[in-house]
Amino acid sequence: MASRINTNFTLIPNQKLRRSNRQSSCYSKTLGSGFQPISTFGNFKALPLEIFQIILKYLSGSKRLLLQDFHNLELPDRRQDSAILEHYRSLGLLFKRCTLLLPTKERLKYIHKILTEVSCFKFNGCAAPMQCLGLTCYGMFLQTLTAGWDELECHRVYNFLCELTNLCRKMQMAVCSKPGSARKLELRIRLFCRNVLLDHWTHRSDSAFWLTRILKPWPMVNQARLLYIIFGPISPQDGQVVWQEMIEEPTDEFSLKGLADAIKLLYDASTKEWTADDVISLVDELSVVPREWLLENNARLLMLSGNNICFSFMASKAVNGRTIELARLVVFLALVCEKELYCMDWTVKMMQKVCKVFSTPVERKNFLQNVANAFACVIMEMLQSIMSGDRDEDDRSFLNLFHLVHAQANFHKEVLYLTMNTPLST
Repeated sequence: MASRINTNFTLIPNQKLRRSNRQSSCYSKTLGSGFQPISTFGNFKALPLEIFQIILKYLSGSKRLLLQDFHNLELPDRRQDSAILEHYRSLGLLFKRCTLLLPTKERLKYIHKILTEVSCFKFNGCAAPMQCLGLTCYGMFLQTLTAGWDELECHRVYNFLCELTNLCRKMQMAVCSKPGSARKLELRIRLFCRNVLLDHWTHRSDSAFWLTRILKPWPMVNQARLLYIIFGPISPQDGQVVWQEMIEEPTDEFSLKGLADAIKLLYDASTKEWTADDVISLVDELSVVPREWLLENNARLLMLSGNNICFSFMASKAVNGRTIELARLVVFLALVCEKELYCMDWTVKMMQKVCKVFSTPVERKNFLQNVANAFACVIMEMLQSIMSGDRDEDDRSFLNLFHLVHAQANFHKEVLYLTMNTPLST
């Protein structure tokens, strides 16, 4: 995992050479004439572990080393946050240097022995996790410690953390329970995965590696549930996962951005563990968590996920003969474009590209006929809903119909420009 090298540590001796020769000569080389200290800990970073342990014992409960001001909400600009995060970044670097001669397993055991004194670093250790920086500091420490480690070592780190927190068992309980029935557990899983494992990495390949470790052991249906727990919309009041948002009413980009970014991360990952078909299947499975989403929300997620994922998803439906579903999706892609003031020619060009997936002119003609019919059907469905008295207090249903009618007009305008080869000059 060559990309998992952080340029902040270029003065450290080569990781593999250091790990393969654990004699004292490795330690002595770090003190050569060309060595320049790069951390606020000075020469402490070069101490043998035995001396490092002795020094730590002189600290009163290690409190000077393990700052625990995780709940200080007094400073409005949160300057305290950045200060304590930087402290734990430096602390991770210190532990990285002082344990470099140990095997990975022993390093992790020793570090855990020190950090276990901080309750907010534990999975269920803090009584107010939404107001706590503990897991974020733990994640910063872990990222600094493991930067530059190869994939095998990072696998061991993940397995160690799972064993330490019983994370896999907790995930199993969450994904096998009715959505929302274990809200506190869902929240704890989300905070641990995001703050400790995922959010601190600079390189996308690193984030993809850790997200893969979280998802890959599970069947596809459970992967989708976990993805929603970790990246789905949450309540602004208590931070708990909101399960009904995607199935009850159209949502906004903010609620879908986390899911879209995670999907793009997996799709773009340069790894054999995720194929394009895997990711498209995951998106398809996600769209029925906890039940079938409103098609508008599904369309919005695809647009936020990028052109490649959107096209691959639509092409998959075309290849599998799901042309009616595909046609309705085109309608809602047009609706989202209209609502968000995107260029409508994007939807038309996407439809044109999907047409090329069909192998015969008859199939293409049938698909285009389905798109035209889908516009009429969706408009009638919305109109019937309004006429039956099923209206919102703020007339959202009527406004949605208004947007759809305009979307249809703009969509067909772009089709006419395309078929007549007439550029839009105004």
